Amino acid sequence: MSIGEKTYHEDLPKVTQDEILELLKTKNYIAARKRLLLLDDVETAELITEIENVLGIDIAIVLFRMLRKDQAAEVFSRLSPEDQTGIITRIADHEIKTIINEMDFDDMIDVLEELPANIVDRILEKSSPAERQLINTFLNYPASSAGSLMTPSYVTLQQGWTVAQALKHIKAVGMDSETVYTCYVKDKGRRLLGVVSLRDLVTKEPDEPISDFMVEDVVFVNVLDDREEVSEVFKRYEYFAIPVVDNEKRLVGIITFDDILKAIEEETTEDIERMAGVIGTDDKGYFETSILRQVRNRLPWLIILMASAMLTGLVIAHFELQLALIPSLIIYLPLLMGTGGNAGSQSATLIIRGLALGEVAPKNVLKVLWRELRIALLSALVLSALNMAKILLLDGQPLEIAITVCSAQIIVVVIAKSLGGMLPLLAKKVGIDPALMAGPLIASLVDTFTCFVYLSLSIVILSLF
Repeated sequence: MSIGEKTYHEDLPKVTQDEILELLKTKNYIAARKRLLLLDDVETAELITEIENVLGIDIAIVLFRMLRKDQAAEVFSRLSPEDQTGIITRIADHEIKTIINEMDFDDMIDVLEELPANIVDRILEKSSPAERQLINTFLNYPASSAGSLMTPSYVTLQQGWTVAQALKHIKAVGMDSETVYTCYVKDKGRRLLGVVSLRDLVTKEPDEPISDFMVEDVVFVNVLDDREEVSEVFKRYEYFAIPVVDNEKRLVGIITFDDILKAIEEETTEDIERMAGVIGTDDKGYFETSILRQVRNRLPWLIILMASAMLTGLVIAHFELQLALIPSLIIYLPLLMGTGGNAGSQSATLIIRGLALGEVAPKNVLKVLWRELRIALLSALVLSALNMAKILLLDGQPLEIAITVCSAQIIVVVIAKSLGGMLPLLAKKVGIDPALMAGPLIASLVDTFTCFVYLSLSIVILSLF
């Protein structure tokens, strides 16, 4: 829905999704359509998803067919892959072609990447040979690359043009372009030479050559650059759009700010899931992912963590005699394991965030280690002092037990924070996702180490008393 249409309906009574839902249940489709057209595209997409869940996909398609052609394409691009597949498999071929033709090219590629292969083939059959070749080119880029995010809908100018020629060209192609505020100057071989802003064009004399004022120092990304690197470029320069070139610096597309926002959201979600020990995830929502898929995503990491817990059990079993002689040692084992795990996870989370924001790099490993050691030592001294007071005054344990527990706590916190700071950097260095080095993995490693240090230390210290 356009801005003008939204403004036109501002003074009308608020339309609720529940109201439209009730009209559909009673098959009052005429009244439902009148109210449907008062919603914006986001609200309409949410309503179609709700209708599909409550009344089924067939009624959702009835609602979808009530939309105007231009609105249908925008709403379709905002639906989940499951709802898109459900609609595509049930509508006529000419309706598919209309939706695809109305969608922005980058949105169309995003949709095609999520649909099953047989549905994609059906869509490609309805495209012209030139469109089919272009679509296949974009679909063949790696999913995490700049090429998969870019759009070919942009304004290009020839280096020999004047301002008048450039403005005439913008008027001719501007409506089909993603943006007209920044225009890209290229030579006859499509090599990117510079950029010209629309502000400069409308303020210069008509006969002035654009080469006289174009910016030649262009910020660009390569078509195979990882989308995390692309997001860093956007954050650094705060541009609305960035050109994408191939290895010969030929202009092949642009990436706009809205597309990189989606990529950043996906990367953040992926990192959060990996930090929680969930692997092999996809772009589906929590409720849209099947139970079996959820189990498959979570189970492998749980098995790995269970194996690491078995190692901790072997360490405890090795010191079984020591624990039998002094049962009070067992009381403080969970406290030490929890403190170590939390300390390590804290450091790992902050370092992973620093890597994501570009504040920390693998080359800073020694600097990070020195910083984490100082933080760990100060934190450990405060924690052990508090724990010493508790063990002696509240628990009534002998001095040797308090010294054993607090000494182990200092060592554990220092090592845990050092590991938490180092492992993400080492993972980044060898090409592993640093997010895998947080949360459950750090806690499991620290648990094993804590048991070994604490029980070994108890033998040494208690033998002195």
